[in-house]
Order: sequence, then C-alpha cells, then structure tokens
Amino acid sequence: MLDDRKTAILRAVVQEYIGTGQPVGSSHIANAHEINVSSATVRHEMAFLEQEGFLAQPHTSAGRIPTDQGYRFFVDHLSQPGQLDDLKVSQVRDFFNGAHGRMEELLARTSHLVAGLTNYASVVVGPKVERAEVRSVQVVGLSARQAMVVAVMSNGAVESEHLEFDSEIPESRLLAATVHLRQAMMGHGLSGSNDISSSGDEGVDDICRRAMLALSHVGADDSVYVGGAASMASAFDAVDVVRQVLQTLEQQYLVVTLVRDILDRGLSVSIGAEHGIEPLASCSVVVSPVVV
Repeated sequence: MLDDRKTAILRAVVQEYIGTGQPVGSSHIANAHEINVSSATVRHEMAFLEQEGFLAQPHTSAGRIPTDQGYRFFVDHLSQPGQLDDLKVSQVRDFFNGAHGRMEELLARTSHLVAGLTNYASVVVGPKVERAEVRSVQVVGLSARQAMVVAVMSNGAVESEHLEFDSEIPESRLLAATVHLRQAMMGHGLSGSNDISSSGDEGVDDICRRAMLALSHVGADDSVYVGGAASMASAFDAVDVVRQVLQTLEQQYLVVTLVRDILDRGLSVSIGAEHGIEPLASCSVVVSPVVV
C-alpha cells in the first residue's frame, strides 16, 4: 500500500493526465496541486511510483503517465462515484418519461443519451430475449394477405414480425390463431417454440406455425447499440487506434462477451490490458447492469 504522499501524487498525476492527455511533470504537480512538497521531492516520489509500476515515462525528457496498474489503484482506492448535476438528472427523467416504442428503439436512443451525458462512446447491450417469457401474443391483420404477430415479453421487450400469406385471411381466423397462440406460448420463451398442437382448423394452424417460426428467430443474436462513436476521434492522436477501436465496437459478439466477462469478474471498470482485447488496450470500459 502506498503512503499518503505517494497516494496524493499518484492521484494528481492521474487526474491531470485524464484532463490533458499529456505527460505530467513533477514541477507542474508541485505547483498546481496541494502536495506541499518541493518539485525535487515530487520527482523522487514519481520515480518510485514508476519503479513500482504505477507510472511510466514515455520519453526520457517527458513527464509521467499512469499505467494500467496506476489507473487500477486510482479506481479501487482514490475515486468516488460522481453525481449527475440537476440538468442531467432532468434530461434522464424526461427521457424515460417519454420512453415508448419497441425495445430496440429505446436501447438505441439510450446509447445516444449516455454518450451525450458523458461525452464518451457508449455501448448498450440489450437483454437476452431467450431468457424472457411471453406475457401476451396477438396476430393483427394489416391487409387481406398480410398480418403482424406481436409478442410482449416479461423483460419489457415488444417483439413483432410481419407475416405474408398466399390467400386472403379472414379476421375470424386471425382471432382464432391469437387464442391458440396464447394457449401455447404464454409463460414460455421464444426460442425453440415451433411445435404447437393442432387447433382442428388447418388455416389457423398455418397462421400459428408461421407466427411461431417468425418469432423463434427474434433474439438469436444479442443486440448491441453504439452511441457517440465520433467522440473517439478526439480521444486519440493516432488514426489507426481510432479505427481499431471502432472496428472492435462493430463486432457485436465481441462486445457482448467483453461486457459479460467484466460483470462475471465482479468488476465495474476494466482497464487497458485487463480486457484481453488488443485493440482496446488504450481504453477503459465502465460497465453497469440496469434493471428497469
């Protein structure tokens, strides 16, 4: 464990580097922060922190920057969760008061909300549909040969799929299909739900089979929504780093695996090499599960 002076210097270096993105010199720390020691003493302590792996010196003539170990110490011991100001609290409240529509639309808008509040790229991973149960299902006619099956899930998602038929479908048959689907699907998940007993009406059975087949494909892939990706351009000097980060965020399976791995390890912040994903070695990832 570091003593109070080394801890104060490390905190000052991390905060300064986060704010400027430039290596931090000992004289700047001594003059700009409440360290109350000379520049020479700060330089000595920074050399110790470098030796212990908390700081690094990118160039011999430059100041120091935090290492992953330094950031980890800062996150675990020196930082406190921040509080949103009144304006941002109002923005969040207004957002959810006006939230409606399909789950996909809400999650996509949420990613942009978080990006706007933090000025960082934001990733929202949707809930796993396969773990949710059907609360309600209905087949709604759109035209003589088109219909839509709508399923309301226990996780709040509303899933809908279009159905097309070769001949005209009377409203009475759609109503009968709705009743039969509710008996078969409510309380069960969508995946693997293609088997349904006969209703005694071949036309109703055909509608039910089409509806269940369409819904069985919902949620086969995890949904990932990225907001504020443009902010990455100002976060790094190297264009190649920006490109690699953005390409990684486009790989949905990789993003979902990363987020769930961080949560499984009991972390809320993963730093640099801790991800195990090389293109994100220059990034930190802050994760929080949300239950609505």
